[in-house]
Amino acid sequence: MLNPQLNVRGELQHLLSIEGLPRAILTQILDTAESFVGVTEREVKKVPLLRGKSVFNLFFEPSTRTRTTFEIAAKRLSADVINLNIAASSQTKGESLLDTVSNLSAMQADVFVVRHAASGAPYLIAGHVKPHEHVVNAGDGRHAHPTQGLLDLYTIRHYKKDFSALTVAIVGDILHSRVARSLIHGLTTLGVPEVRVIGPQTLLPTGVESMGVKVFHDMKRGLAGADVIVMLRLQNERMRGALLPSAQEFNKHYGLSAEKLSLAAADAIVMHPGPMNRGVEIDSGVADGPHSVILPQVTFGIAVRMAVMSIIAGNG
Repeated sequence: MLNPQLNVRGELQHLLSIEGLPRAILTQILDTAESFVGVTEREVKKVPLLRGKSVFNLFFEPSTRTRTTFEIAAKRLSADVINLNIAASSQTKGESLLDTVSNLSAMQADVFVVRHAASGAPYLIAGHVKPHEHVVNAGDGRHAHPTQGLLDLYTIRHYKKDFSALTVAIVGDILHSRVARSLIHGLTTLGVPEVRVIGPQTLLPTGVESMGVKVFHDMKRGLAGADVIVMLRLQNERMRGALLPSAQEFNKHYGLSAEKLSLAAADAIVMHPGPMNRGVEIDSGVADGPHSVILPQVTFGIAVRMAVMSIIAGNG
């Protein structure tokens, strides 16, 4: 079966998920992002690669960080950027998702950046756009968040250089995290030998071992010797019913403190996709400490999103 993300030449046409993408394309995105990191440090932070192109940010779910970094990335590529406040638009008047996209397509769109609460919405859009139009998934339901996964991969490669000898621990609310799914697919594709997920049974997906990870319910055992620790936010807005006794109880067992961090490798890096719940999944002393690379992740996110949009737009 053909991968809906690739064109007939096997090049990236849409970015919908990291799952199913070959290692060569993931490496191409990371290498291209590396070339753009320097752009963000220049006095004039622009390159003309998307001049004359229109990028539509379609956010059907609230997001400040992701939408802002996509907007900055598109503008640094010299694209025209249109942000749509979908909550106050035709969607509330009953217009279908595909009707909305068709109308925007008639306005000469080139790239749709889509965030939607329904898993699979970006795939639906990608199946109906014109051949020269491209779709980037900025997060769909619990399914995927590929650019966040890619910026996490970039951050890990930046600090650790080589994926082939790493132990990566992902901690917390794996069940509701599209970021965790995307990152796990990326890590396994790029050859990380040991990916661990750590959390209470109620916050781990059934059969998560089938993704090629090791499961730990005891955080201290799970962090032992880890080179990379990725903390996840408790996604209360996606939880149904009482999955946890309390935030304080979660912090006691699964929050990252300096004491728990000391069990990891001496040069371990600490990551978090944000926004952080300080004092719940991560202590402030760790979030702001010497092992934290949380703010560089945000900076790298701009370069990674520039890379994705420049690659897909360049593939016609």
